[in-house]
Amino acid sequence: MVVLIDNKSGLPIYDQIYSQIKSQIINGDLKEDEALPSIRNLAKDLRISVITTKRAYDELEKEGFIYTVPAKGCFVARKNVELLREENLKKIEDYMQRIMELSVSCNLTKSDVVDMLNLIWEE
Repeated sequence: MVVLIDNKSGLPIYDQIYSQIKSQIINGDLKEDEALPSIRNLAKDLRISVITTKRAYDELEKEGFIYTVPAKGCFVARKNVELLREENLKKIEDYMQRIMELSVSCNLTKSDVVDMLNLIWEE
């Protein structure tokens, strides 16, 4: 598992950890039941507070991406297909919003964008 902290980012450190681990789970880089580094070890490796790492893990557990086994550690939870579908739908909506904004700036019509999508879809 790779987690990189960007001190220049406007995102809080716990959110950077949360987002990167979540992304690795969704992408399949982290597999079901795979052990995550302990909260203490990850904090030590990243040179951050244990509290910050715990907050990221707590958020991941609250959303069902990881689970904790007392005295054993944290593990990647079984993938919830519906949850993953919702995550991907959100990404698609975000991309579509950006496409719409770019289209407006280029004076493209909705029909132009649909035509472009149809061409790409057929490839």
